[in-house]
Amino acid sequence: MDTDIIIVSEYCQKCHIEPSFISLLEESGLIDVDEREGQSYLFASQLPELEQYARMYYDLSINMEGIDAIHHLLNRVRDLQNEVETLRKRLRVYESFD
Repeated sequence: MDTDIIIVSEYCQKCHIEPSFISLLEESGLIDVDEREGQSYLFASQLPELEQYARMYYDLSINMEGIDAIHHLLNRVRDLQNEVETLRKRLRVYESFD
């Protein structure tokens, strides 16, 4: 399990991200940060989303409220895509009876 975590300060240094940005993401509920022995850690599974948020914030100048809104909209789109796929599968079952 310890290989699945990354020290926040090292990640920020290597990726040229302010540690306060990570704190803002955590406060917004967009990522989880684990505190152990006075050290903050990120979960490796969150890196793709973290990189996406960093691009929005640093490259596109989108504020935290905008990032949060985009996050929720993208989740809604994924949910709707999954629902459409489920409905298509159910429809195929009924089409096979024709």
